[in-house]
Amino acid sequence: MNKPVKIDFVSDVACPWCAVGLGALEQALANLGDEVQVELHFHPFELNPDMPPGGQDVIEHLTQKYGMPEEQVRKNQTAIRERAAAVGVTFHPEGRKRVYNTFNAHRLIHWAGVEAGAEAQRRIKKELLATYFTLAISMDDPENLIDAVRRAGLDTKRAREILTSTEFETETRASEQKYLGLGISSVPSLILNDKYLLQGAQPVESFEQALRQLASAS
Repeated sequence: MNKPVKIDFVSDVACPWCAVGLGALEQALANLGDEVQVELHFHPFELNPDMPPGGQDVIEHLTQKYGMPEEQVRKNQTAIRERAAAVGVTFHPEGRKRVYNTFNAHRLIHWAGVEAGAEAQRRIKKELLATYFTLAISMDDPENLIDAVRRAGLDTKRAREILTSTEFETETRASEQKYLGLGISSVPSLILNDKYLLQGAQPVESFEQALRQLASAS
């Protein structure tokens, strides 16, 4: 039996391409079946760490950030939704309305990995992405985060304790700084077996090829 391929998935809950990339990775893993085993770990990256409470209108944010006209932003958003659907990820048909700070979401993802394990971390990651992109509701409202925890089958009481405290703030910040220090400046970024970097929402076939090669070499 080949050794599992370790995947460190650095991403932000506010990143649509991260949702697409995760969908493509999961589709690749489903296609590979028992051929490849993986150890999947999620790590934080904040695209908008200084976003204030209440967030910002998404069209306003993207036109300001990328300096492109609203029409082009809307075309891009449609293209991303189509890419997401192709890998089994459903985005809200009208798109997300606002861009929010995601630090509390990252704290919950960190907590799940530490206290409940990798599979639980994957579930809460997916549910928080769904909160942002499928439901397109506020990430500032702690009840929406708690609902994601509930859907992931995790302990909502424990999650409330975390959200009403500073627990895991230091650890989450340290993890962010670690990957920034390694030169990660865009997401999604996948580090395979601590050596190889894949960036962007790769096609399913690219993930399959990379994982198959690493598994056969282990």
